[in-house]
Amino acid sequence: MTRAVLWDLDGTLGDSEEYHWLSWRDTLAPEGVVITYDQFLARFGQKNDRILRDWLGPDAAHDRIRRLGDAKEAEYRRIAAERGLAPLPGAAEWVARLHEADWRQAIASSAPRQNVDVMLKALGMARSFEAVIAAEDVTAGKPDPQVFMAAAFRLHVPPSHCVVVEDAAAGIEAARRAGMRSVGVSRTTTLDADVFVKALDELPADAFDRLIVHSRP
Repeated sequence: MTRAVLWDLDGTLGDSEEYHWLSWRDTLAPEGVVITYDQFLARFGQKNDRILRDWLGPDAAHDRIRRLGDAKEAEYRRIAAERGLAPLPGAAEWVARLHEADWRQAIASSAPRQNVDVMLKALGMARSFEAVIAAEDVTAGKPDPQVFMAAAFRLHVPPSHCVVVEDAAAGIEAARRAGMRSVGVSRTTTLDADVFVKALDELPADAFDRLIVHSRP
């Protein structure tokens, strides 16, 4: 049976939360836009246009949204390249273990492709995945299932044989809409996933196998 794991990236494989917070805060402040950390967390993992429409209001000009989004991502990449990134507990080990067990693996991220490339390089995982789906590859962000469906299509694996690994509620909902099983991982909130852990190194050795065995036909 062909099986696949579709990985979110930010906050799932690498801990980039602080870098995203700093880059949003410091990009918006000169514009007179002040956001709280809770506001940031509520939108973490979503596409920039959706985030900025919430923070700037529905009447915000498209050019302004694009300019601020591009500036934020440039600042994020600068911080990530300068400070580096470390895999979250259990992340590198699971990617290697699944590869050895002949699971296909893809990145399915709402981040721009340049960010994904910077993160994978910083994490030392650039060659670990057979496909990478980024913001430019889809027209709708999570919780829309498009990013996961695109990754499954790229890997030639049916949705019922895919497991999504996510750290955000929007991603878990996207997996459900795609007809895929899910693993939720978060140190700060409980996610309504098929399996939930606070860190990937808490997953039992047969966690992914069991999800596919019990998946819908």
